[in-house]
Amino acid sequence: MRSSVLKPRVGRFAARFVTSILVLLACAGFATFERLLAPDAELWERWSAHDAASTLSIDHGDWDGFLSRNLVPGPDGATRVRYAKVTAADRSLLDGYVKSLTATPISRCARDEQLAYWINLYNALTVRVVLDHYPVVSIRDIKLSSGLFAVGPWDQKLVEIEGEEVSLNDIEHRIIRPIWRDARVHYALNCASIGCPSLAPKAFIAETLDARLNEAATAFVNSPHGVQIAAGQITVSRIYDWFNEDFGTNDAAVFEHILKFASPELRAAMLAIGKINNVAYDWTLNDAS
Repeated sequence: MRSSVLKPRVGRFAARFVTSILVLLACAGFATFERLLAPDAELWERWSAHDAASTLSIDHGDWDGFLSRNLVPGPDGATRVRYAKVTAADRSLLDGYVKSLTATPISRCARDEQLAYWINLYNALTVRVVLDHYPVVSIRDIKLSSGLFAVGPWDQKLVEIEGEEVSLNDIEHRIIRPIWRDARVHYALNCASIGCPSLAPKAFIAETLDARLNEAATAFVNSPHGVQIAAGQITVSRIYDWFNEDFGTNDAAVFEHILKFASPELRAAMLAIGKINNVAYDWTLNDAS
C-alpha cells in the first residue's frame, strides 16, 4: 500500500469533508485534496488476537517460486510482472498458495509471522486480481468495488479467512496499518502500479522481517518513484501525501522520515532545498510486457 484518483473510502467521508478541507487550506506544505480520500487506519478488532509464544511457521515457498519465474527488474528500478506469460501451472500454484494462506489459523501466530503473512497475502491477491482481468492498462480499470468514489478492486471481498470475508483494503487499512503502526509497511505492499514500491522478489518471512522492511524503504526512497529532485524542487511519491499520518505528525516529520533512508547524495540535496514541493504517482500497470 496507491495520478489523480486514490483508492476510495466511503464511510464517514461526508462528515469529515468540510473540516478536513478547511484544515488543508489553512496548512502549508505539500498536502493535496487526495489526502482527504485516503483510507483511515481503523482497527478491525477481530484480527488483534495473536500468540506471542507461538512457534507456528508459515511456508511461503510457493510464492517465492512464482516470483522467481514471473518477476523481472525494470529499467527504472521498479520490478515488473510477466502477466502475459504466467503459465497455467504457475497460476495454479498461485491459487494454491492463496488457498493455503486462507486456511492458516493466523490468529494463533506470533506478531512477526502475522505481518509477513498479511503482506504476502496482499501482494499475492493483487497479482491474482490483475491476472483475472488482464490485459488492463492500470489496476484502477478493474472495477470490482462499489460506492460513490469507488475505483479499482480494493473494497471487494476476495477471500475468507477464519470465517471472515476480507478485502485488500481490509488487509492494509484495517489490519496491517492499525495493528503494527509501522510506516515501513507501505514499502512492502504492492498495488500493481509502476509508482508503487516494487513487488519484492522474495516472500517476506518473520525471521528477516525488520531487515527486509528497511531494505524496501531504502530502495523506494532512493528510486525515481520515491523522490525526485529537479529545478530546485523536491517531488515525492503521493504515498507520503495519502498516508501522511503514518510517516509523521506533519510535513516536516515526513521529510525527516525520508532522510532516514536517503543515500548520502540524496540526503544532501534534500537538505539544501529543505522542504517537499510536489507529489507524483504513476498508476501504469507494473507489466513486463
